[in-house]
Amino acid sequence: MGEVKGVVLCGGPGKRLRPITYYFQKAIIPIGKRQKPLMEYVVRLLKYHGVDDLVFLVDYKAEQIVNYFDDGSRFDVKITYVYDDPKSKGTAGSLLNAHKKGAISEDDLLLIYYGDILTNMDLSKLLSRHKETAATSTVALAQGFAVRVGVANLKEDGRILGFQEKPRLKKPVSIGILTLEGSSLKEIEALKGEKTQLDIMGDVVPYLIRTGKRVYGYVTDAFWYDVGSIEAYEKLDVELVDRLFSHLYE
Repeated sequence: MGEVKGVVLCGGPGKRLRPITYYFQKAIIPIGKRQKPLMEYVVRLLKYHGVDDLVFLVDYKAEQIVNYFDDGSRFDVKITYVYDDPKSKGTAGSLLNAHKKGAISEDDLLLIYYGDILTNMDLSKLLSRHKETAATSTVALAQGFAVRVGVANLKEDGRILGFQEKPRLKKPVSIGILTLEGSSLKEIEALKGEKTQLDIMGDVVPYLIRTGKRVYGYVTDAFWYDVGSIEAYEKLDVELVDRLFSHLYE
């Protein structure tokens, strides 16, 4: 396992958070009683678990992120910024662009973190799981995800027998955090080929599984929350945030 680099995806325009994101980068929206940017919780969590070499993949309103975090020294981390290339779109496209620009290497172990996810999960255990299984990639998973809509129970002729309101899924779901060996970057480059867009979870991870690479799941019961929509942002409990993340401010 090489040096761990925390790679944070924070370049998206945050369309589901409009109109807030007409004015703010979604990673900068204030969270909890402290009203600290969402991204600060991400940075502090990474640092808390010993990941202090960070790469921010930025694009939309990147200046707001750069202005707040600068070189990272205020948080005792080192931050490198890589601006997205319009010819290399999608989350995996951003990753390949960072490799092309020398911010990440094939010798690194990448801890990839989607920037609109708020969690207090134990990243150290995720990294340990990755090492123990000699994985190419380890995907963080959570059980009991509640579907946000009612699910219909239908007869074959289409008659509705009933609804189950916001059922919890039995199978674990991806929570937007994963590890990836830098050695797989060349293969991802080949997978991209002439495509202008490539996604980590939608394209890269399925490709690694398909080609027989060691892809493992790490199931966590930690708090996690996708802050990426107006509805989710409005429903986020500020008291809960302060209680669950106070250790990052001690």
